[in-house]
Amino acid sequence: MSLNSVNTNVGAMIALQNLNAINRDLFTTQNRISTGLKVASAKDNPAVWAIAQRQRSELSALDAVTSSLERGQSIVDVAMTAGESIVDLLTQMKVKALAASDTSLDPASRTALLGDYDALRKQIDTIANNSDFNGVSLISHGSNAKVSALANTRGSTKIDIDHVDLSTSGTLLQSINPNTFGAVSLSAVDTAIKAVTAAIAHFGSGAKALDTHLTFVGKLHDTMEESIGRLVDADIAEEAAHLQALQVKQQLAIMALGIANSAPNMLLQLFRR
Repeated sequence: MSLNSVNTNVGAMIALQNLNAINRDLFTTQNRISTGLKVASAKDNPAVWAIAQRQRSELSALDAVTSSLERGQSIVDVAMTAGESIVDLLTQMKVKALAASDTSLDPASRTALLGDYDALRKQIDTIANNSDFNGVSLISHGSNAKVSALANTRGSTKIDIDHVDLSTSGTLLQSINPNTFGAVSLSAVDTAIKAVTAAIAHFGSGAKALDTHLTFVGKLHDTMEESIGRLVDADIAEEAAHLQALQVKQQLAIMALGIANSAPNMLLQLFRR
């Protein structure tokens, strides 16, 4: 094809193709700068986009794991706080029982001590049966609720913390009743204190496990988020420099297209005298 043709302007066609290519690159760079992503959709890089989407799904699932662990923490914290209050009450009951073991007490004093002992005992039930978080109690009577917090995004592993009945109707504290007030109840209260402190230690071990795993999940979440960023985030400094270069190329391409479009007019000079 002749380059000196008024029907087909090859130079203009080439200049236009170059300008369109530059405009496409310019659009891509501007999009990366505006979104902050070098892979914003599947058409940018299908394989990387698919990997990133799967990892984003995993991140969302980790948020559910975190919520489950935090909910478990709250349930256990309430149970531990209640257990510590129950130990305080048992300690006061021990004092009453010890005082009542004095054989020189008159009936009136003994009756007063018994009343205090029974009031403290009832307070234990009040605490045990009203210490719940979001309707879940680890120490109330008649409940078998337990913490079963999610440990992974597949739900295949969980952190379990079992229920322990700390009411006076449960097996651990049922022996501290007013009918055995005195020397017998003193021994029963001692046994109850040991049982409740063991239960608190059980809850403490569970709380520690929840705390440790929550820390791990938080670090895992941050690492995965960083990994996704490496796959799809744009280097803004690099894109800004590329944008400047493309804008210069665009201006040059427009000038080249103008020159190419004016080339046929130069052929008129061949017919001038």
